[in-house]
Amino acid sequence: MKADPNTVEITLASDLRSVEAAEEITHKACEAAGLDAEDQHKVEMAVHESMINAVCHGNKFDDAKRIWFRLQVFPDRLEIRIRDQGEGFDPDSLADPLESENLLRISGRGIFLIRAFMDEFRVQKLPGIGTEVTLLKRIATRNQNLIKED
Repeated sequence: MKADPNTVEITLASDLRSVEAAEEITHKACEAAGLDAEDQHKVEMAVHESMINAVCHGNKFDDAKRIWFRLQVFPDRLEIRIRDQGEGFDPDSLADPLESENLLRISGRGIFLIRAFMDEFRVQKLPGIGTEVTLLKRIATRNQNLIKED
C-alpha cells in the first residue's frame, strides 16, 4: 500500500513535548499547502491550543494515555483531528472569556481562539475512546483568487 504524502498521522504522549511536535508538523503542512503567514499563524495557534487541551484537560498528563493527531491536506482545505482519551466536554458550556467577570481569568480562552482562527471547529465525544476535535481551514486556490470579468 502506498503512503499518502498529504496525510500525517501519529500517536503522541500526554506531555508538552507533544504540543511542540504537533506544531512543527502543522507548520510544515501549512507551508506546503501555500497558506499565507497570517493563516499559518492562526492554524498553528489553533493546533497549539487544541493540543494543550488534550494533554492538560483531556488526558490530564496521564503517561498511560495517548493523543492521536492526524493532519490532511486537501486541494481546498487543511483538516486536523486531535483525539485524547479523556472524558470529554461540551464547548458550549464554557464561560464566555469576553464577559467582564471572565476577563482576568487565566484559562478559558483556548476554545474561543480556536473558533476565531479556524473556518470550522467540531468536538465529538467518542464513547469508550475519548474526545476528538476537528479543525478545518479552507485553502484559497489560484482559481478562487482570480476575479472574473464579464
